[in-house]
Amino acid sequence: MRIYTKTGDGGETALLGGGRVSKDNIRVDAYGEVDEANAALGVARGTAPTELADDLLAAIQRDLFAIGGRLATPTPERLAAPQRARVAVTPDRIAALEKAIDDAEADLTPLTAFVLPGGTPKAAALHLARAVSRRAERAVVRLGHVEEVPPEVLVYLNRLSDLLFVLARVANHRAGAGDVAW
Repeated sequence: MRIYTKTGDGGETALLGGGRVSKDNIRVDAYGEVDEANAALGVARGTAPTELADDLLAAIQRDLFAIGGRLATPTPERLAAPQRARVAVTPDRIAALEKAIDDAEADLTPLTAFVLPGGTPKAAALHLARAVSRRAERAVVRLGHVEEVPPEVLVYLNRLSDLLFVLARVANHRAGAGDVAW
């Protein structure tokens, strides 16, 4: 199987469940931003120390694939049940993010100022992933103004950026770098 199909050469792409839209469609933009957030997480995972929250970040990458799939599916009822389940965002995944935030914050001092993104390379990569995740969230909100978006998707993306912020603080803390206050 070749990576290129030539079906998108005219500026259109296929959606899950059928149909084609322009590659600049608001739906394509939304799942494209989620894909970019996933790639930014890949950079963060590959930045030393790679063991910092790696299993958690890998699970999040899988969740982002599911979210992208769901956003690429304007008519989920057209999908077979296993496919629908694969692109669903479940409350337990949101709860896992919230637990990870709570666990990570337990090691940190309370914030007293805004934090500048940066510090160690790991923290900087996590801050970048956070900013890209926020952009993805904004794109999904825009999509939600014109088409139905499962509310769990927005909640998940909102928690994700919170988690990435806290993990960036943890990366700096464990390296002895601390936060850079504004």
